[in-house]
Amino acid sequence: MVSDLSLVATAAVLFGFLLGLLALGVWIGVALILVGFAAILMVTTVPVGPVLATTVWASSASWTLAALPLFIWMGEILFRTRLSEQMFMGLAPWLNWLPGRLLHVNVVGCGVFAAVSGSSAATCATVGKIALPELKKRGYDDMMSLGSLAGSGTLGLLIPPSIPMVVYAIAANVSVIQVFLAGFLPGLVVMALYSGYIVLWSALNPGKSPPPEPRTSLAFKLRSSAKLLPVLLLIAAIFSSLIFGWATATECAAWGVTGALILAWWSGTLTWTTFVESLLSATRLTVTIMLILAGAAFTTAAMAYTGIPVALASWVESLHLSPYVLIAALTVMYILLGCLIDGISMIVLTTVVVLPMVKQAGFDLVWFGVFLIILVEMAQITPPVGFNLFVLQNMSGRDSFTIARAAVPFFFLLVAAVAIITAFPDIALWLPRTAFPE
Repeated sequence: MVSDLSLVATAAVLFGFLLGLLALGVWIGVALILVGFAAILMVTTVPVGPVLATTVWASSASWTLAALPLFIWMGEILFRTRLSEQMFMGLAPWLNWLPGRLLHVNVVGCGVFAAVSGSSAATCATVGKIALPELKKRGYDDMMSLGSLAGSGTLGLLIPPSIPMVVYAIAANVSVIQVFLAGFLPGLVVMALYSGYIVLWSALNPGKSPPPEPRTSLAFKLRSSAKLLPVLLLIAAIFSSLIFGWATATECAAWGVTGALILAWWSGTLTWTTFVESLLSATRLTVTIMLILAGAAFTTAAMAYTGIPVALASWVESLHLSPYVLIAALTVMYILLGCLIDGISMIVLTTVVVLPMVKQAGFDLVWFGVFLIILVEMAQITPPVGFNLFVLQNMSGRDSFTIARAAVPFFFLLVAAVAIITAFPDIALWLPRTAFPE
């Protein structure tokens, strides 16, 4: 029988092996499979081939997983429509009275698009495509425009449907619908924090915002928002179906794709070219994520055979950390990981080790999913690999570190959001518990 201390040392060796593979540029999915091979060969006598075959098949043959490519495709279709332009025109008249005025379009616009895309990069690029030129033309502060857009783009991960949420739910073996519902109110909290900061910044820097634009009539506002109505109806239909149990997450994804195709046709942007481009882009991203999930499933099985997760959980328990100290330590760990790897990789690489500790500490796994997604949001605006930084670098011509500096206040607002949902977990858990009472 291998001692717990020896298993912890083996885990350290395997983690070093994984870092070495990633440093050499090996694909994450392949690197995970190699680490699984190494784990089984080092500690057990289990035959590797059958474990690899059964776990890869089991991780791929999943009805729940079918929601993933559909939500990705829905976002890709809407990414190629005029939705961003319609959002700016529809939201601007309603938000012009707030201090900071049109900067709030970044927050609300990203929140709306997040509810139909599931992707942070797509949300940031789609809203930024129209918002950045408009804000620059009207004289808004460049750093604040970039920072608010980089921060708000992360809402694509937190407000359901979210691709990383689907990945987490599959990795943690929890309900996708419950994780979706758990992200809704925290998403609104993050939006409120962002808008509150913009209001405060505007009050402290009155010279950095242009003078108020002329007031508009209610009829003008309603006409400007008319084209947003179909998108809002699509969002409402998806959420209603989830909350009332009318459809599974996969069925909602299928209806979402249908609605996105109808919206694209209605807006005149559904051509054969955009259809094929959206399908190919969604296929490429899906295959990449599926390879990572397959590798993670094999590594998870390999770790289970070795007993390393249980040993690590026992080791952490022996440190006698309080639950909140554990959460603080995990927060620091994920922030550091966010500087090195992308969000989906963060989820699949760590769940096998972290989830036993989290369960032992008494935290709800649905709540932990929201906690983890907010930390993944931070990774989107953390150099050197933050995806939103690269998106805005290409759109604005500024280097990624300048954009990262602009996004610093929004990074700390996400830290505040983590503290809020940790202190008040019912913010995340109220909706799923209401929809699915035990």
